[in-house]
Amino acid sequence: MKDTVPTGAIPDSVDATLRPSSRLVPKKSLLLRFGKYMQPRTNRWIARSSRVGDKPIFDSREFPWAAKLEEHWEEIRAEALAALEDLNSVPPLASISPDHRRIAPAGRWRSFFLVGYGYREESNCAICPRTAELVSHIPGLNSAFFSVLVPHTHLPTHTGVSKAFLTCHLGIQVPRDAEKCRMRVVDTWVGWQEGRALVFDDVFEHEVRNDTDETRIVLLVQFRRPVGLIGKVVGGLFMEGVRRSRFVQDARRGLAEWSAQRDANR
Repeated sequence: MKDTVPTGAIPDSVDATLRPSSRLVPKKSLLLRFGKYMQPRTNRWIARSSRVGDKPIFDSREFPWAAKLEEHWEEIRAEALAALEDLNSVPPLASISPDHRRIAPAGRWRSFFLVGYGYREESNCAICPRTAELVSHIPGLNSAFFSVLVPHTHLPTHTGVSKAFLTCHLGIQVPRDAEKCRMRVVDTWVGWQEGRALVFDDVFEHEVRNDTDETRIVLLVQFRRPVGLIGKVVGGLFMEGVRRSRFVQDARRGLAEWSAQRDANR
């Protein structure tokens, strides 16, 4: 096994000159358009019900399970590097989730899913059993995957779907020139550290830059925000609609196709 994931350009079937564009995103269904209309309203209700406040960046110590990930990060890293050794077997996020095509440069932002919107990717969990076991104990786990950003990649300003969830990044492989690999959340630039957790609310606008010659890898965990009763009801109803939507179901189908192709080529 290599000590790091390869850092060069990644050839794949997607046109490498393709730029992120909203024109590449499939037209939204009536249900999704209604969800988009309701999104800011449900987010306000959830924010008012939040038991950890409504801020862009959180202290990871507010979430005790984050320390458990940090404690076992080297085990997680070992599984990540083995799973990601051949990046061409790891799908670009834009390929498995068409709705990400507005921000995802072709082939340069890749994701190795263990859990996505509550659905386990069993074949990937079998490849990374220790990581899968660790994230299974996270309260309110929604998604968990290795997020890979190859050299010289920029994810432009974007926002998440719902304040019902918060996001944690556990640093797995961070470029040595950390100042050139950072994320902006609202007006604050933050970086990653290997073995350390970074928690933020992705509904606040953010962008990501990797202006180095090395690949950045984090374990991305999306989990339910601690909220009161109103937040649980409103957030639960909204996210159940998202979970059943084309947005998620298209991604599930895309991931299943990639996994089947990978397994067939073994």
